[in-house]
Amino acid sequence: MLYLVPTPIGNLDDITLRALRVLREVDLIACEDTRRSGHLLDHHDVDTPTTSYHEHNEREKTPELIARMRVGHDIALISDAGSPGISDPGFYLTRACREEDIDICPLPGPTALIPALTASALPSDRFVFEGFLPKKQGRQTRLTELSTEPRTIVLYEAPYRLLRTLDDLIEHFGPERPAAVARELTKKYEEIERGTLEEVRAYFAGCTKVRGECVVVVQGVS
Repeated sequence: MLYLVPTPIGNLDDITLRALRVLREVDLIACEDTRRSGHLLDHHDVDTPTTSYHEHNEREKTPELIARMRVGHDIALISDAGSPGISDPGFYLTRACREEDIDICPLPGPTALIPALTASALPSDRFVFEGFLPKKQGRQTRLTELSTEPRTIVLYEAPYRLLRTLDDLIEHFGPERPAAVARELTKKYEEIERGTLEEVRAYFAGCTKVRGECVVVVQGVS
């Protein structure tokens, strides 16, 4: 069986009792980064063997993991933070398990998009999650499509690309569109900045350096 186990997005205590039990009981934990996951596993006294599984080796590593599960081994898949498969490795292995009739058990747990959305003070009854925008090809097309989206829009962005993305959103959505940017969620320096796109952009432009993964939430068009 394959277990999809969400892991904390910051605070190491944001993990369910069930997730810890599964991580202790499986035969192997496939980690996006074994060193980073090691801190979490050590913090909770989990000594299950680990192996690396990430976007650069998933095609080569998947047959090995499938072979182990076919002979009865249970494997847990975790990413560096959040839920596997949500802008993180997971889809390729999950699809392979489906094709091989291997059971898949998804556990509920942490993800950055929901806390950012609920804390944004923007409408949350209907929203669309877009993950990371394309870096180059297709970026302008996607932004044009989203500019007329009536639902609240949630995006992920790296800190060093945040200002560029806010500039692009201002260009396509207009400077007065309500928005919020959350960064370092659940960590010591958690920060959520709300305002118009122009105001939020001005705030982060004034920061010496933006740190931590960012979640950008933008109100849909009225």
